[in-house]
Amino acid sequence: MHKFIAFPLLFFLAAASAVSVAHAVELRICRQAGISYLPLLVIEEQKLLEKNAAAEGIKDFTVTWTELSGGAAVNEALLSGSVDLISGGVPPFLRLWDKTQGQVKIVAVLSGLPVVLTTARADIKSIADFAGKDKIAVPSLKVSLQSLLLQIAVAKLYGTENYDKLDDLTVQMKHADAYIALTSGRSEITAHFASEPFATRELRAGLHAVLNSHDLLGPTVSQVLSGNQKFYEKHPEIFRLVNRTVNEASRWIQANKKQAAELYLKVERSKEPLDLILAILENPQSSFLAEPEGAADYADFMYAIKAIKTKPGTWKDLYFQFPGQ
Repeated sequence: MHKFIAFPLLFFLAAASAVSVAHAVELRICRQAGISYLPLLVIEEQKLLEKNAAAEGIKDFTVTWTELSGGAAVNEALLSGSVDLISGGVPPFLRLWDKTQGQVKIVAVLSGLPVVLTTARADIKSIADFAGKDKIAVPSLKVSLQSLLLQIAVAKLYGTENYDKLDDLTVQMKHADAYIALTSGRSEITAHFASEPFATRELRAGLHAVLNSHDLLGPTVSQVLSGNQKFYEKHPEIFRLVNRTVNEASRWIQANKKQAAELYLKVERSKEPLDLILAILENPQSSFLAEPEGAADYADFMYAIKAIKTKPGTWKDLYFQFPGQ
């Protein structure tokens, strides 16, 4: 008698445990350093994903954060299955979207901050003034957002068939090293295609802008958060939650710029002056609510120069769709 009762009881407890484990979700997010990824810093610091998950009745939900640098490294992290979401620039994302035949898509837009090509040389007024002796620092050759923006500008000036005309002048260098090289005046580096906060630092140091991505393309998305189709099919509610939470964090940044600047300095342990970070957030060209359609502009150009094999039909082909949002 006792054995008969015990067996169903043990079975019930095991089944209940299995259900609990089956519904537990760990979301592993890989972010990169820099003010372009500020919405993710806000989400992590304020634990917004955990709060919103609890409010929506999503139980057994945890978030794990890691940090890597460079499009190639974060792309590999997603492909290897070691993370579920990655942050990065639009060009590296598009290469991954193309490589996986659309199995990797954008979950949320993170930012649209201007990228500025600066120089200390008074005789360089536009990219047409660069010559064989010049060296333009970019974070990575060929594949970075900066490299692609330079190619787009060159294509507009010299024709698409000559898009790589200045590629031989580019050298790979970290933003911090390029800043030191240019402002010290003791380097062969002629110009630096700088992301924030280095662009503003360099302009404040007396360098001038040769090219601004905002002037080149208008307001457009620059950094995104992306994930793969397999995770979405298993947990569409999680990607939907992430999308809403990123938008919430972006709205908070827009409404609380001083607090957002202070949060950035604290979390990144940055020694930048508060007024510099605040100036970036108050720049009319800076947006953390960038329009998503801009990603297609990059895709069209990359397809034209054969950097990707597939051209999206519309910008929506690049994004996970969340009905009702």
